[in-house]
Order: sequence, then structure tokens, then C-alpha cells
Amino acid sequence: MPPEHDFPRLTRQPGRLAAFSDAVFAIAVTLLVLEIQPPQDFGHLLRGLGALWPSYLAYALSFLLIGQVWVNHHVMFDRVRHVDREVLFLNTVLLMVIAFLPFSTSLLADALRAEQGLRTAVVVYGSTLWTAAALFNIIWAHLRRAKLLDPSLGPFGVRAIGRRFALALVWIGCGILVGAFVPIAGVAIIAGFLPAYYLPIRGEYGEDSRTTERSD
Repeated sequence: MPPEHDFPRLTRQPGRLAAFSDAVFAIAVTLLVLEIQPPQDFGHLLRGLGALWPSYLAYALSFLLIGQVWVNHHVMFDRVRHVDREVLFLNTVLLMVIAFLPFSTSLLADALRAEQGLRTAVVVYGSTLWTAAALFNIIWAHLRRAKLLDPSLGPFGVRAIGRRFALALVWIGCGILVGAFVPIAGVAIIAGFLPAYYLPIRGEYGEDSRTTERSD
């Protein structure tokens, strides 16, 4: 019987991982709306609906943030040839964090409504997102180290995506730090994360635009 290190490394196609991940993302965004409870006083329904603005704000922010995480999850796994057990485990932990976001969202909305505990709520909310960003970086580093990425992506694309993921740690970290002292400013910084990370990543399709420009 050959030594253990002589066995070929088992890898799997990423299709099932992506499908399972999509299902968890879909459930997480659906659960967000359950935090918004209709007013009990229908005699003053319009006023009651207006008073729910913290829930609307937290819902919209979290829905768009989870959508953005989903987009960048596809950016990552669309360029993966195979996945191994380590990737399966790390992705499971990432999904566990995403599934926790509805609770963090509810906590943020309740703190806004009560005007109490807002600093703690913003730190918990931001920390949930920061943990997800950290897992993106860990997964990407493993994919690079284990040579599980599509070679057509090229070194420029690999570095470009890696820089985007690394910047998220700094951005969200700043939101957490500021939010610990000025909660609304911290939320604003985290919200500013949205438009930047919905934009395409230069080089994500495996083409170094600088090389293309030089060749024209």
C-alpha cells in the first residue's frame, strides 16, 4: 500500500458549492424582511408605518450588502476550476456568517428605534461584515496557494481581485472603529462600501487592460 502522500489530491467541481451558497444567500435576504413587523395601532397606521424607518433602513442596507457579497462570491468562484475540502469548510463558515446577518440587522434596527445601545449594535453589525470579508481573503489565499484557480485569469487578475478583497477589511474596519464612537458615521462608512464593491474589478476577466492599451 503506497504512503499517504502518494495518493492523488481529491478535488471537486465548484458547481454544487455555488448552488448551495446561492440558496443560503437567498434565504438570508428573505429572512431580513421578517424583522419588519406591521404596526399594531391601525387607527394611526400612517404614523406607525413612518415609525418603522429604522427597520426599513437596516433592511435596505443589509439586503444590498448581502447582494454585494453574493456578487463578489460569484466573482471568486467563477474563476475556480476545482474545490477541495478546505474550501468547502471555509465556504461553510462564510455562509454561517451570512446567515447571522439577519440577527445583526434586527439588532441595528432595534437600537436605532430605541436610541440606546447604538454603538454596540453598529460594532456587532460591522464585525459580522468584517468576519465575512476576512473569510473571503482566507478563501482567496487558499485558492491561490493550492492552485485551484483558472489559469486564464492570469496573475494580474489574481492580484486585482485579491486587492479588492483586502481593501474590504480596511474599509469595514474603519466603519467599526468610527461606529464605536459615532454610530451614524460608522453606518455611513459601511454603507459607502456598497457602490464601490458593486463595480467590476479591473482584470477580473483575466485581461490586463494595461497590456491591451499598449498593444493598440
